[in-house]
Amino acid sequence: MAVAETMPTVEIAVETPQLNDAPKLSARSVDVFYGDKQALFQIDLDIYERQVTSLIGPSGCGKSTFLRCLNRMNDIIDGCRVAGRITLDNQDIYDSALDPVLLRARVGMVFQKPNPFPKSIYDNVAYGPRIHGIATAKQDIDEIVETSLEKAGLWDEVRDRLAEPGTGLSGGQQQRLCIARAIAINPEIILMDEPCSALDPIATARIEELIDELRESFTIIIVTHSMQQAARVSQRTAFFHLGKMVEVGETEKIFTNPTDERTQHYITGRIG
Repeated sequence: MAVAETMPTVEIAVETPQLNDAPKLSARSVDVFYGDKQALFQIDLDIYERQVTSLIGPSGCGKSTFLRCLNRMNDIIDGCRVAGRITLDNQDIYDSALDPVLLRARVGMVFQKPNPFPKSIYDNVAYGPRIHGIATAKQDIDEIVETSLEKAGLWDEVRDRLAEPGTGLSGGQQQRLCIARAIAINPEIILMDEPCSALDPIATARIEELIDELRESFTIIIVTHSMQQAARVSQRTAFFHLGKMVEVGETEKIFTNPTDERTQHYITGRIG
């Protein structure tokens, strides 16, 4: 007698805004090579404004590689070559006329491991606005620092400690500081590469709450190994497997009624 497959219990982020006619970010036929080895194959994916899109899939399937394509972080990896087309507001982000530094000001990134600069809490957040010329007057920088820390849910915890090193904060606080640093330059998109993998459950819950709040102002793309996290925070989910994007759609559909058998097998734990 066959045993029925069971889905893991996940709490779905039920609010799914209607998709705009035009995506904010669009990838078409994207291939990525590390030397002679191909890591991504013909990725087509649209990212819509002010939504959270989760990238899920087994380790080594290409999620983080794809994420790094979106702000050209792969440019700094020797031997890495990206083919295909990625557009932000219909502009090719790999156009030779586009300055990658300016692109990264529009597409911020939060990494897997909290990486505050060896500077004060204040200077961690003020660094971006200063180097990008967003603000020069101390009063303006003060306002950006306070606003960014507030948006990151950290202001009340550090307002009397701004001169202390950012590295002295707890892991969860350091990650929120890195989020504050990312949003201080007012990007349009925030990339998050497994931002909770090094955090405890309480800090993870706080970051997830923060992601939901930030969605009101930013477009967010998050790589996560946790299907439960993807279900809680995202409106759309893309499943990657062996360097290919197998399926993308509304998160609820991906987790409850996927189209592709491989997605079903991953969600039910048969591959991973």
